[in-house]
Amino acid sequence: MNQQEEAGNGRPGSTQPQGCLVSALNLLERLGNKLPDPAVLFLIGMLLTWVLSWWLSGLEFQELDPRYARPIEIVNLLSSEQIVRFLTGMVDEFASFPPLGVVLVALLGVGIAEHSGFINACLKSMLAIAPKMLLTPMLLLAAVISNIVVDAGYVLVVPIGGIMFYVAGRHPLAGIAAAFAGVSGGFSANFIPSAIDPMLAKITQSGVELVAADQSVNPLCNIFFTAWSTLLIVLVGWFLTDVVVEPRLRGTALDGDDDEMPRMEAMNRRDQIAMFCGLGVMLLGLLGLVAWVWPADSAMRAPDGSLTSADPPVPLMESIVPIIFLAFLVPGVVYGYISGKFQSHRDVIKGMTRSMEAMGYYLVLVFFAALFIGAFRDSNIGVLIAVKGAQSLQQAGASPAMTIVGIIFLTACVNLMIGSASAKWAMLAPIFVPMLMLVGLSPELTQAAYRVGDSSTNIITPMMPYFPLVVVFCQRYVKKTGIGTLAAMMMPYSITFLVLWTVFLLTYWTLGLPLGLQAPYTYEAPLVPPG
Repeated sequence: MNQQEEAGNGRPGSTQPQGCLVSALNLLERLGNKLPDPAVLFLIGMLLTWVLSWWLSGLEFQELDPRYARPIEIVNLLSSEQIVRFLTGMVDEFASFPPLGVVLVALLGVGIAEHSGFINACLKSMLAIAPKMLLTPMLLLAAVISNIVVDAGYVLVVPIGGIMFYVAGRHPLAGIAAAFAGVSGGFSANFIPSAIDPMLAKITQSGVELVAADQSVNPLCNIFFTAWSTLLIVLVGWFLTDVVVEPRLRGTALDGDDDEMPRMEAMNRRDQIAMFCGLGVMLLGLLGLVAWVWPADSAMRAPDGSLTSADPPVPLMESIVPIIFLAFLVPGVVYGYISGKFQSHRDVIKGMTRSMEAMGYYLVLVFFAALFIGAFRDSNIGVLIAVKGAQSLQQAGASPAMTIVGIIFLTACVNLMIGSASAKWAMLAPIFVPMLMLVGLSPELTQAAYRVGDSSTNIITPMMPYFPLVVVFCQRYVKKTGIGTLAAMMMPYSITFLVLWTVFLLTYWTLGLPLGLQAPYTYEAPLVPPG
C-alpha cells in the first residue's frame, strides 16, 4: 500500500472511532458542505447584514457605545450615502484586508523553498531522527510558539503541518488541523512574550482608566498563565489529534493533484549537501539578524529600545513577513541550485508563480470575505451584540467565578462574529474591565478570561480572516474540502479547549498562582464609582 492509500483508507487493522461524537461531527460536515461555496456564503452574509442594518437603523437603543460614550446607532448600509461609500471603497477594502499581503508575500518565499525541495528535505531528515509518536506534540508546540511572530504561523506552520503528516505516512488534514489548533486555538498560550501582550494590555488600560485613572496594567500581566497554558494546549491537542481527529479522517481519501503532493524520493548525497548548505545559509541569516537587533540602539527596535512595544511599533515585528520571505527564499534558491533542481533563474520564478497559482481561489474568497467583514464592522451590529451581552451578564448577579465563566463564554460567542482580537477587545474592554473592577475582580484577571474565550473559538468561525486560507490548504489534499469539513475537524479542539481552559483558569485562580507581573486577582473597588 502506498502512502496516499494509507493516509486515505487507514492502516491495516485500523478502525474508525464510533459513537455520538463522530456521528455528530459527520453530520456537521455534511450540513456545512451543503452550504453554498464559501465565497457565495460571504456574499449572502453581506447582503443579510445590509438588510439587518436597514431594519435596526430605525430603532433607538439606550446602550452606550463604549468607544464614543453615546447611544449605539446602527448604520443603514442601504442608504444612498453608504452605497456610494461602499462602491468607492470596494477596492481599498479588498486591498487592505489584513491577511492578504501577509499571505502573498510570505508564500512567495515559502513557495520557492517548497518547489526546490528544501522544505521536504528538512522534514524528512527531521522525521528520520525524531520519534514518530512525538510528531504531533512537536507540531503543536511549534504552532503555539509561532504566535510570537503574530500571524506568520497561519502561512508557515499550518501548511507545513500538512506536509509533515503526509511525509510521515499520516493523514495530512490531521496535520493541518493540529497546526491550526496550535496557531489559532492556542493563540493566547505562549511562554514567550509577543506583540499581542502589550497590545491587549494597552486596551485593558483604557478600561481601567474609567474607574482608576492612576492604575497601570503591566504588558506581561498574563505571562505566567499563558506559559502554563502552553502545556495544556499541547497535551490536549495531542490527545484530540491522535485519538479523535485523525482516526475519523482515515475514511477521507486523498485526491489532490499528484504534482502538488510532497515528493517522497529518497535523498541522495547531493541532496544532503544541498540541504546542509541551505540550512547553513539560513543560520547565518538568523545570526546576522540577531546581531543587528542585539544593540539597545538598533534600528530594528522601538525608539525606547523595546522589542515588545505596541506603541510605538517595533520595526522588527513589522518586518516579520519580509524576514520570513527572505529566510525561505535564499536557502530555497541555494538548495535548488546545489541539488540541481534549479538550472536558471527561470526555475526560481517558476516556483514563485506556482505558489501564486494555488492562491487563485483564496483571492476570490478574500474579496467577498473583506466586503462582508467590512459591512458588519461599519453597521455597528457587532457592537450592539457585545454590549447587550455584557449587560445581561452584569444583571445576572452571579458569583465571581461564574462571572469569569460568563466573560469567557460571552467572548467566545462574540468571537464567532468579530474575528480581530484587538478590535474585539477594544469594544469589550471598556465594558468588561470597569464592570468587573466594581465587583472586586482585577483587570488582569478579566484580560486572562478574555484571552481564553477569544482563542477557543478562533478555529471554527469563518469570520476569522485566515479561515478561508486553511480551507485552501486542505483542498490541496482533499479537493472537496469546504467550510463544513474544516469546522467538523476543528470542533473537538474548540469545545475541549473552551471547557478545559476555563476549568484551568478557575483552578489556577483557586490555587492563587501568579497570573503574571504585577497581576493581582482582586481589586478594591471604591465605594462610589467615579462618574
